[in-house]
Amino acid sequence: MTLTIQASSLVTLNYRISLDNGQPVISTFEGKPATLQLGANEMMPQLEERLVGLEDGSYHSFTLTPDEAFGPYRPELVEKVRRQDMPDEPIEAMTIMEFVAPDGSRYSGLVREIDDTQAMVDFNHPLAGKTITLDVEIIGIL
Repeated sequence: MTLTIQASSLVTLNYRISLDNGQPVISTFEGKPATLQLGANEMMPQLEERLVGLEDGSYHSFTLTPDEAFGPYRPELVEKVRRQDMPDEPIEAMTIMEFVAPDGSRYSGLVREIDDTQAMVDFNHPLAGKTITLDVEIIGIL
């Protein structure tokens, strides 16, 4: 009997997320496989949906548009931040920093430009606006 992934399965798999030009962003194929509990917010719901119904031992490749993956790139998420509101340490452009919102939640942002008075920080997900390919190899299902 062949096992198939259910919405609450524990799955061991190799996965690779690549840009549409083939450049891998993250991959477990060269190292240790991942074990994920579906339905436990360990993976984006849009990616989990692609796994449901796949069979043990199978390999699949999916192309996901920005709306299906990490969302569209939103220019309004690029903000000016006063330098005085940032840590008092050397910060270079293209550095990822963590910021704390007034409600205590934390956000990562990419410092695109910085000078003595302000920085331009991009709070979009690094893969926002990009079409990606998700390759998966199902190794085990519980």
